[in-house]
Amino acid sequence: MAKINAVITGVGGYVPDYILTNDELSTMMDTSDEWITSRVGIKERHVLKDKDLGTSFMAVKAIEDLFQKTGTKPEEIEMIICATATPDYILPSCASIIAEKVGIKNAIAFDLEAACAGFIVALTTAAAFIESGRYKKILAIGAEKFTSLTNYEDRTTAPLFGDAAGVVLVEPTEEEVGFIDSVLFTDGIGFSHLGTNGGISTHPPSHETVDKKMFTIYQEGQYVFKHAVSDMSDAVVKIMERNHLTKDDVNWLIPHQANLRIIDAIAQRVGLDYEKVIININKYGNTSAASIPLCLWEYENKFKKGDNIILTAFGAGFTWGAVYLKWGYSKQE
Repeated sequence: MAKINAVITGVGGYVPDYILTNDELSTMMDTSDEWITSRVGIKERHVLKDKDLGTSFMAVKAIEDLFQKTGTKPEEIEMIICATATPDYILPSCASIIAEKVGIKNAIAFDLEAACAGFIVALTTAAAFIESGRYKKILAIGAEKFTSLTNYEDRTTAPLFGDAAGVVLVEPTEEEVGFIDSVLFTDGIGFSHLGTNGGISTHPPSHETVDKKMFTIYQEGQYVFKHAVSDMSDAVVKIMERNHLTKDDVNWLIPHQANLRIIDAIAQRVGLDYEKVIININKYGNTSAASIPLCLWEYENKFKKGDNIILTAFGAGFTWGAVYLKWGYSKQE
C-alpha cells in the first residue's frame, strides 16, 4: 500500500479593515515611524477594533475564504485545530466556537497553545492525524487578536502586534508532496522573559492584577532576540541537514514575522538568498500564530507544485522549530 502523505490543498486568510499606522501610534506614545521602522521593520498593523468580536470572528472569515476558493463544504471537515494564545474565552475552546459559526458538525475541534510557534505545531499535529489514515480533511488554523494583550503605554511592545487569521486545509495524498518533516522544541528558560504576568490559576484576574496590567504582553527584547535568532536558525539548519537539502534546494523560507532584524539574521546565518525569504511584517506586524499562514495566504500564487518550503517560528515557552513542506499545487493566476 502506498504511503499516505499529508498535503496542504488550500489556504485562507483574513485581516481586519482598520489599519494602525506608525504615525497614529506616535500620537499615543513617545515613538515615531523612523524609530519603529528602524528597529523592527513594521510600518502598520491591522486591528480588530470591535471589543465584541474575538479571534473566532477572524478565523471564521479565513475559513470562509478557504471554502470559497476550494469548494470545500463544512460537512466534509473532520477536525479543526486552532493555534491561538488569544482565544475568545477561557472555555469553551475557540475551535468549538469556530465550528459552530461555520456550520461544522462532524468534526472534533480543539485549541492548541504554543504562542508564536502555534501554527507549525498545529500543522505537524494535523499531518500526523492525516498520515494515520483516520482523518481525511483537517483545518489547521493560526488566529490571534494579539492587540487585546497589548499595553499601549509600553513603546517597546505596543508597535509590534497586529490581529489576523490564516487557515490551511490538510488532506491525504499518495503523491510525493506535502508535509515531509518537522523539528519542534521547548525550553522553559523563556518563562520569565516573554509572556504575561497575570494568569488563571496563578495571579487570576482581580482589580489588583488588572490595574497593574499583568494581562498585557511582557518581553525582554534583547534576550528574546538572541534566542529567536539562534534557535530558529539552528532549527532550519537541522531540518535541511536531516533531509539533505542545500541552500539551492530551498525555494522559500517562511519565518515567523516577529522582527525584521530577526528575519535578516536568520537568512544570513542559514545562507539563503534574500529573495527566497517571504516577508510581510511591514504590513501586518507580529500576528503570533497567524503570521506564517498569513504569509502562505498572501504568497499562495507564487508557489509551484514541488517547491521546497521551510517554515520556522519561535515564541513564548520558549517554543520553536521548523517544518519542511514540498508544496502540493500550482495556483492559476
